[in-house]
Amino acid sequence: MTASVDLWPIGNCQVAGLIDRSGSLVWGCVPRLDGDPTFCALLDDKAQGDDAAHGFWAITLEDTVATSQHYIRNTPVLVTQHTDAHGGAIEVIDFCPRYMNNGRMYRPVAFARIVRRLAGSPRIRIALRPATDWGAGKPETTTGSHHIRFLLENLTLRLTTDAPVGWIEAERSFRVERTLHFFLGPDESFTDDLRHGLEEMLARTIAEWRHWTRGLATPYEWQDAVIRSAISLKLCQYEETGAIVAALTTSIPEHAGSQRNWDYRYCWIRDAYYTIQALNRLGALDVLEGYLEYLRNVVDNARGGHIQPLYGLGGEEVLTEREASALAGYRGMGPVRVGNQAYEQIQHDAYGQIVLCNTQAFFDQRLYRRAGIADFEALEAVGERAFQVHDTADAGLWELRTRAHVHTYSAAMCWAACDRLANIAVKLGLPDRADFWQNRADTIRATIEARAWRPETQRFSATFGGDDLDASLIQLLDMRFLPPDDPRFQGTLDAVQQGLRRGSHMLRYASEDDFGLPETAFNVCTFWLIEALHATATPDNGRAEEGRQLFEEMLSRRTAAGLLSEDIDPATGELWGNYPQTYSLVGLINCAGLLSKPWSTIR
Repeated sequence: MTASVDLWPIGNCQVAGLIDRSGSLVWGCVPRLDGDPTFCALLDDKAQGDDAAHGFWAITLEDTVATSQHYIRNTPVLVTQHTDAHGGAIEVIDFCPRYMNNGRMYRPVAFARIVRRLAGSPRIRIALRPATDWGAGKPETTTGSHHIRFLLENLTLRLTTDAPVGWIEAERSFRVERTLHFFLGPDESFTDDLRHGLEEMLARTIAEWRHWTRGLATPYEWQDAVIRSAISLKLCQYEETGAIVAALTTSIPEHAGSQRNWDYRYCWIRDAYYTIQALNRLGALDVLEGYLEYLRNVVDNARGGHIQPLYGLGGEEVLTEREASALAGYRGMGPVRVGNQAYEQIQHDAYGQIVLCNTQAFFDQRLYRRAGIADFEALEAVGERAFQVHDTADAGLWELRTRAHVHTYSAAMCWAACDRLANIAVKLGLPDRADFWQNRADTIRATIEARAWRPETQRFSATFGGDDLDASLIQLLDMRFLPPDDPRFQGTLDAVQQGLRRGSHMLRYASEDDFGLPETAFNVCTFWLIEALHATATPDNGRAEEGRQLFEEMLSRRTAAGLLSEDIDPATGELWGNYPQTYSLVGLINCAGLLSKPWSTIR
């Protein structure tokens, strides 16, 4: 089967897996989201029928004629149903256990599967072939009467099952005459009765996720799309530390043969800010609280100095980029990259995003831990850094590797840092500090308006020294740097549309970068456009309806799981880039909230 991003995520905020349309587990890292992918077939070009293929877990029904998949409502628990040519049928339930136990969240490094017979005399074949060392090796195994141990490089996983172990080892077909249970997890004896234990894990995991989704403040329209996006964003949080990955995968190219293959399994300050912003609008405050704990440690460790654009899930500062040569890549389109060189880059927008993420904690009375004077003083060091660097060159939010400019977006984020610090100071009753930060915000604003505005074309430039466009200029609206009725924003929006819009989709930029001209549109930029159309709509200009049409089209581009990757081919509609991409799901949630009819229309 040709690799595709048409995948179904499962997970528990410790590990995550991606299930393909045949029901095979083809991606999953251990012992955490940025670990070694013991399931890595997504980035290999060998067919599962090849004896040399590994990095997957397939449960195959003989003579399959139909396969369907769906999530159990409001959960990331996947049900895959297979029917064979003789009337036999099974369902496979995939999940990663996650629920409260003894006052703590139980989220083991584990993947659980349950196979139920639905009809007839179905015969299945199980191929469990973990990989180690980024596809370079196959783990040694040992077996017991009801388990198989896989000795990975730095971890041992144990499959506990009530299916015949010998038949699993031999990958032999056999008839399903009873419900079968599989728990691939820590190298520990399964102390409970496996059937009872796994069925209880399933029930408690479903209940935990439904409890979480029940607290979401969803819009009236597009509830299914918003809930699925929110659950998937939650799966991107590494709950132990609060860090949020930009995507669950690495090295799915931005378009065919582009070599724009990047590892997104780390915590970008920018991406996490947008994720927090979207989930806050739904009332998912647990994600905010967890991330703020992570972020405060990042700020403490920086000690008022440089803050990196991204960190590891445990706050690791060094994320050395290398290539995993044993894996051919998505559809054979390498390289497969591990780590990300962007950790070495200078990206000044991070200072603004740190302050923006923290601001709510000073005002929101629902939070368990309200921010106070000590937190404000820590953030002042971030604001000071933002003021110092606001008019200096950086790599920008698009992470250009071989050039630097003074980017308008980065400068505006530095302005936002100072502006929000002034707001916080007012809240804390610190008028002198409020004046101080407001003066600094005003200074940055004046610099941006003088150096980025192009009076001859009546628009802002993406850089201080040039006369170029990129879609991040639309974010001047979201940052509240410009109101929607400001003629300068109107002119900038018109210019960005004219230069970067391709049909129903938006490019990030249309100029050559380190890898040539971009060929795919960036999904979140299309959502930014939809937000701007909504904000600038009048009864006469048709933008409200246009924005709604673009949103409906973006919804139609989602995978069967209801999700989006990073990029899309404007001509074919094919999705490219890492998956599921937090940016894209953030855009979906934000636009649904803006465009939806109010609940009062049906009350």
